[in-house]
Amino acid sequence: MKTSITTLLLCLSLFTTLAQESDYAQVEETVSYYLHGGTNNDFETLKKAFYETATMKFLRNGEYKEVNALEFFKKAIKSGPKQNRKTRIAYINVTGNVASAKLEIDYETFSFIDYMNLIKIDGEWKVVSKIFYRQNKAK
Repeated sequence: MKTSITTLLLCLSLFTTLAQESDYAQVEETVSYYLHGGTNNDFETLKKAFYETATMKFLRNGEYKEVNALEFFKKAIKSGPKQNRKTRIAYINVTGNVASAKLEIDYETFSFIDYMNLIKIDGEWKVVSKIFYRQNKAK
């Protein structure tokens, strides 16, 4: 009996770990759509990362702004050469059907630090909100 319970608990633990790893990889893929789409000026790729009503919240000149992320990026992304920037996923944290990710986007004179909140909707991870900070580099 003890062996059966131990085996059952081990299997459940392994299943939970595998599910978390799978979700982690899916979240990583979702935020990568955002990073690759932005780097390559490809709105269609970037769009795969966001839920249709996703918001983007930020301060501009000290004033709080809240916009629909997809509407913002549809206007902002213009066809052209690849962006000269480096991107990095600093961390991903998954708990159940929600996740957060910190992304770093490094340009020559400034960086963006993005915090993405994601929810697994109908089996698919989507960014539902983004906040960011623009950090200028010393000259």
